[in-house]
Order: sequence, then C-alpha cells, then structure tokens
Amino acid sequence: MRLLRFALVFAALASVASYGQKAAEPLPKLDHFDPASVDRSVDPCVDFYKFSCGPWLKTNPVPPDQVYWDHGGPLQLWNEMVLKDVLEKASVVSATRTPTQQKIGDYYFACMDEKGLNADTAKLLKPELALIRGMKNKSQMAEVVAHLHQTIPGTWSASDAQTFAPVFGFSGTQDFDDASKVVAGIDQGGMSLPGREFYLENDAKSVEIRSKYEQHIRRMFKLAGENDTQAAANAATVLSMETDFAKVAMDIVKRRDPANLNNKETLAQVEALTPSFEWNTYFRLVSAPSPDHYIVTSPDFFRGLEKMMQSYSLEQWKAYLTWQLLHGSAPYLSDAFVDENFDFFRHTLQGAETNRPRWRRCVSSVDANLGEALGQAYVERAFPPENKVRTEAIVKGIENAMSQDIQQVSWMSPETKKQAQIKLQGVYDKIGYPNKWRDYSSVNIGRASYLENVHAATAFEFQRWLNKIGRPVDRGEWQMTPPTINAYYDPQLNTINFPAGILQPPFYEADMDAAVNYGDTGGTVGHELTHGFDDQGRKFDAAGNLRDWWTANDAKEYDTRGKCISDQYTQDVPEAGPGVRQNGLLTQGEDTADNGGIRLALIALENDLSKEGKSLEDKGADGWTNAQRFFLSYATGWCANIRPEVLRTQVISNPHSANNFRVNNVVSDVPEFGQAFSCKKGQPMVRENACRVW
Repeated sequence: MRLLRFALVFAALASVASYGQKAAEPLPKLDHFDPASVDRSVDPCVDFYKFSCGPWLKTNPVPPDQVYWDHGGPLQLWNEMVLKDVLEKASVVSATRTPTQQKIGDYYFACMDEKGLNADTAKLLKPELALIRGMKNKSQMAEVVAHLHQTIPGTWSASDAQTFAPVFGFSGTQDFDDASKVVAGIDQGGMSLPGREFYLENDAKSVEIRSKYEQHIRRMFKLAGENDTQAAANAATVLSMETDFAKVAMDIVKRRDPANLNNKETLAQVEALTPSFEWNTYFRLVSAPSPDHYIVTSPDFFRGLEKMMQSYSLEQWKAYLTWQLLHGSAPYLSDAFVDENFDFFRHTLQGAETNRPRWRRCVSSVDANLGEALGQAYVERAFPPENKVRTEAIVKGIENAMSQDIQQVSWMSPETKKQAQIKLQGVYDKIGYPNKWRDYSSVNIGRASYLENVHAATAFEFQRWLNKIGRPVDRGEWQMTPPTINAYYDPQLNTINFPAGILQPPFYEADMDAAVNYGDTGGTVGHELTHGFDDQGRKFDAAGNLRDWWTANDAKEYDTRGKCISDQYTQDVPEAGPGVRQNGLLTQGEDTADNGGIRLALIALENDLSKEGKSLEDKGADGWTNAQRFFLSYATGWCANIRPEVLRTQVISNPHSANNFRVNNVVSDVPEFGQAFSCKKGQPMVRENACRVW
C-alpha cells in the first residue's frame, strides 16, 4: 500500500432535521505542491525529509480529532464533504429517489439520528445479549459465532496480523496453488488489540496499555448492565482469553511468507484441529458453500483454540463472546458506548484528543458498508474521464520502466528475466473505479435503526464473500472504494489498483509538470508495481499462483539484496517512545516497494523528458532542476505529523515504515538524488553501501 491513513468510525454530533434546506458548505482548500516550501537552514544532503517538510510540519499540527495529519488531510475532508452533500440530499424522502439513493440516504439518516440511538440502544442490545446468555453448553458456540460473524463487520477481511473477528476469520479466498479457484479460508482471530505483541510484550508501556484495556472492558460490561464486581471479573477473563489467543497465533513477520499460510485442509482435518467446535453447524448457519478444501492459515492457532475450549468454562466463554458483541457494536450504539470506545481505541492507542464530528463518522460508515453505491456519486463529482486517461499514461510509463529495469539488472539470469517479463505483462491496471458497480439491491436499509442497517450490510458483504467459493475469480473486483486515498497491489489477482481518491491534488496535479507528477503519483504507481516483485510478491507468478519461477542462484541473489533493505530499516524510532524499534523484516516488502518505486518513476520521467528533448538537469522558472522537483515532490508526499501513540502502534503492528524513513532511507539509496543536490561522499543522504533490488 502507498499510504497509511487512519480513519476509524466512532461517534458525537448533530441532528437530522433539515438536510434538504441546508446550503452546500464551501469545500476546503486542498494542498498543492510548492517547491518554495523548503527549509533552507537544513542541508538536503543531511536530512532531506526535514529539508522538504520542515516548514509544512511546523504550520500543520495534528488537529484534535485526528491522529495523523499529512497533505492528504485536507483532501480527506474535501472528499467527505463532497459525499456529505450527496448523502444529505439522498436522505430526504422523495418519490424521485433512486433505490441507491434510498439506501445510502436512509443509512446516513439513521447514523445521524443520535437521539434515536441513545433511546434505543438498550432495546437493540437485549436480543443480542440474550442469544449469548442463553447458551446451555459450549456446543452452542458455533451458533453464536455464526451470528456475530453475520452482524459485526470484518470477518471476511484479513489484516497483516490477523482477522479482527470473534474467535476466527472466515471468507472465500483464492487458492494459493491455483489462483483461478476460490476456496474457503479460515484465519486466526479472536483478539481486539492491534496484534499479538500487545498482549505478550512486558515493557512498561505494553503493561500500561493492557491495564487500561482491561479497565475499558470492565466499563463496557457495566454499560451493558453488569454490576461492577461481575464486570471486573469478566474483564479479567477476556484479557486472559485474548492473551491465550495471542500465544498460539502466528506472529506477523512469519505471516508475511505466503508459504506459511498455505495449509490445505479437508473438512475432516479442520474438525480434527478443533473437535469441540461444531464446524458443520457453523458452516450451515452462515450458508457456506462446500469448497474443494480449506486454507487454514495457522493450524497451531486452531489447536490452541481447542485447548481453550476445554480449559475455559461456559460462563467464561459467554463473557468473551459478550465482549466481542459489545466491542464490535460500540460504534453503532449510544453516546455512552461510542465515547468509551473512543477513549481507549482512539485516544489511548492512537492519541486523538477528541472524536471526529458525527457527520464525518457517518460518511465513513456509509463508505465502509455501502461503498460502491456511494462511490458512484464521488466519481461523477470528482473524477472526470480525462483524469483516468492521464493516469493511464503514467501507469504505462512506469510499466515500461519496469520492463527496462528487468532487462538491465545485472544479477538476474535470462531465464528468470523472461519469467519476470511474463509476470509484468500479466499485470492488470485498475484506475479510479470498477468497470461494473456492486449490486446492493438485496440489502434492506431503513431509517429507524443504525445498528440494524449495519447488520444488514454486514450480512450482505459476508455472504458476498462466501458466495465466491467455487466460482470463477473476478479480477475486476476492487477491495477499496473510489474515494479512498490509498492504493494497493493484489498478488493473487496480479493487479495494481489506484482509487479515484488518491488521484487528486496534491498527489496528482493535472496542471503540474511531469517531474512533479512522476515524483508523487509516479512513485505511488512504481511502489505498487514493485510489490509484484518484492519479497512476498515475487513468490507468485503472472496468474497469481504461489509458484517458484526463480532459479536457485537468482533467488539467493534476491535474498541478499532483500537483507540489505531489512537490515537498513531495522532501527530505533525515538518519536514513538523509548525503546521502540522498527523491525526491518516486518517492513521489508513496503521498503522494497519504496526503493524500487522511486527508481521506476525516475526512469519513466527521464524517458518522457527525452521524447521532448529535455533532461533531468534542465532548470525551470523556480530555479529547481527536473530531478530536484521530482525528488521534492516525492518527499513532500510523505510530510506528516503523527501522534507518538499511533506511531508506536504502527511500528509494532504495521508493515509500513515511519514516514521520515520512507524519504531519507529511500533517497540515500538512489545515486541520482546525490547528483541532483550535489551531495558529497560521507554525507547522510549518500549511503556508502546503497541497497537496491530493482
């Protein structure tokens, strides 16, 4: 992924009385690339991040309701205000509303109905709690887990560390060995903190966070009606159980190797891993098709689950499942639940001072749960056809640069180069939005209950993923919505994907010169394309199959270059707190993509300039050369103020490096940077043993 943005959905603000009468609010001013906004007191050859970002960092503190603020912050607000206008108009009942407008409008209306949520939460929770409290024996766990998976979002969406779902994750997934097949995937889950390390590390900060987490759980149980004694006991139980889940979970670095996840199991083998769980009941209740086999990402996790089912009592499992219900539902309940949820997950873990306005959280919720219905309106407003054409030209330029690069690398044999070119030619470019929009006609959305709307949208999306099992793979499907300010590569589909949201200023500037657009958008495209050839992506072939297409010697050469990068990025992150250290093995894929992406963008820029009889050394009216503008554009795309709490969480549980490393470590590995800024040997931005894979 190109960017790391933090957009969590919680609660606080407004009334829903008169959407139709409101005048449209003026949209915020977007940031734009400004080559004059540099810190001349800093030598670019010593610290290019501070040189490029210093003035911006000083004048753009993190807003109280945010945890991370970069040039995309104003764009995120701009996007949300565009969508807010669409949603407010769609929320007004009218005979002329289309079915799509009815769904997104009524969903937004119910989300904004703060008074109704506060009045109805106890009533809405009552049947949900009764299902869990009514369990007579542990064999009924399958029924409760199936219900939670169909009502709490996320069971189908694996993250780097785990699937954030009660007990485990379940979804349709491409087979590793035959990417044309969709089988069933079962993933480790059960934990609510960002990763297993949060439960297992014993430094002072980790202990403090766990203590606050336990108190948070205790308060959530009290909000659900339990007395303080019972709430305290249940909170201790939940922390103990989630810690046991963490102990048997595969660690995040090991999960980066797809071979470790490729564990094919028959139904009988799945049942043998956890015989106390009624798998057949679960699969029947979620209407799961019967696959050829199951991909069980971590068999040890499910062996551990069996031991937990034996060692924890029915009442303890009830406490755990109740917590999962409350935690997963909290953003959609009364202010008391929303505020408590915010206090721990957004404030303690990420450092936000205040919650986002309710309208912003409601826009995000519609985008998360009915994203392609809402995304159509965004594309109509914000992404004209000419933007797609311009982006396609940049993408083709980057792909041509990759083809050149493959042929020019000295360490790869002709045999492996041929396979790399085949994979490159097989990449499917997806730009802006889907060619075919998702059909939400079967989703029943009303104006009365936000929680029930979330349940309906969740059931639809969960079932949509399960319905893929046994069907042909759809390479045209997107995993991000059009307004998303991000991008991604999918190794099993072999696709690069750039939503319309990131193809806006300041990341893409239609009126700027090629050096600026190749520096930012080109770097993004190169980053995602390089993911197809990073330490994970290189293990998949052009069709998305997990297949070794490397000669033994070339694979060894690759690993040597990859180790250079992982060693380079294993470093302290003092801004995140004492003792916080980045693990280069965790971030190696993203770091390799940064390292290769900027090189590809530079090659593509040079190719375009040469067609016009220009060069990287040519100066513009602002006094900067094309090469300097390119590197400045690249660097300013990473300018960000980040709260130390969220940076610590990122370093521990996320495969992206800190932003300053994504500038300084990258440019110091690129000789053209030193040439552009006349750096001398021995200066920090001139690395003696520069790393390079691509």
